[in-house]
Amino acid sequence: MSVRRILMAAAAPVVAIVFSVAISSVVLLIAGTSPLEAWMEMLSYGTRLETLVATANRATPLYLAGIAVAIGFRMNLFNIGVEGQYVLAALLSASVGAAVDLPAALHVALIMLVAMTVGSLFAGVAGYLKVTRGVHEVISTIMLNAIALAAVGYMLRHWLIDDADTSLNMKTPEIPPSGRFPNLNGVVETFTREITRGRELWGFILVAALVGVLFHLFLTRTRVGYDLRATGLNPFAAEASGVDPKATVMRTMLLSGAVAGLIGLPEVLGDSYKYDLAFTRGLGFTGIAVALVGRNHPAGVAIGALLFGWLDSAAPILDVVGDTPREIVSILQGVVVLSAVVSYEVVNRVRRSQEARDAAAATRPKQEMEA
Repeated sequence: MSVRRILMAAAAPVVAIVFSVAISSVVLLIAGTSPLEAWMEMLSYGTRLETLVATANRATPLYLAGIAVAIGFRMNLFNIGVEGQYVLAALLSASVGAAVDLPAALHVALIMLVAMTVGSLFAGVAGYLKVTRGVHEVISTIMLNAIALAAVGYMLRHWLIDDADTSLNMKTPEIPPSGRFPNLNGVVETFTREITRGRELWGFILVAALVGVLFHLFLTRTRVGYDLRATGLNPFAAEASGVDPKATVMRTMLLSGAVAGLIGLPEVLGDSYKYDLAFTRGLGFTGIAVALVGRNHPAGVAIGALLFGWLDSAAPILDVVGDTPREIVSILQGVVVLSAVVSYEVVNRVRRSQEARDAAAATRPKQEMEA
């Protein structure tokens, strides 16, 4: 890869971040806060070991959400239903995990299998509606989100609630120790220092990294992955070359849903060991932003997840120190997404224009010789 192409690839995210910081700084000035002091406080707090652990924990489900969305995006499918898929999968997998008693490896594997199956089947409903009835996946997945969240509330209240719990917090029974994912504090403390304030680095980050690697290999090393990419780039050419568009849609939605089912497991297996009213929601929608920032590439999605995770983890300091509103982080995240989309498109247009000029320059000597 030439130096120019490397610079072009790096230009878009750099421009997006710089523009986002500039816009957020203007908002801070309007709010009567010094931008420099706000960013310095966030940087100081955000580089502490405990904050970095919180960043990694926040980025883990965001990365899985970004990959789930990116799988659909690579085929021009918009799986907006990731939110409902992962919440429903988390509830049912936590309930199954609490109901069985198996050796540790089998117990965790069963919980993961249940979560992936639930997410995959629920996403498959949208795929089936698209290939058989022509229902656009945006419409169907939005409707399925409402169905999933309503079903979660009903099942938790009537069927899966922990009857032994006397608190006002509706929750499933706790998963026994054999079904819990170990943390990585020992590994981190070997190279740094003791992690304080009760923070634990979720071990599920290793599973998320493996998912990213497998996604990359799937796209670049398998025939099914090639069909998916080809259909996303040009569905008509892909169909003419023998790719079955309906089968590809179903495979894509099933795979996207399977990854979506894993999103809630870092919290369920590494922190709460149950599903309750405090379970984190909204990750599916944030995953759309993470996928956009990362350009649907596993490495780019990782950067986007870490950026969003760091902003979420460093934001609380704004409530403690000074008078900076922590809502500035939400503004920053929104501007990052918009800036990324715009800057990537601008860079792509510049690159296409440059490639056209290079092609014209390369063919000019040949045309002059023929003349």
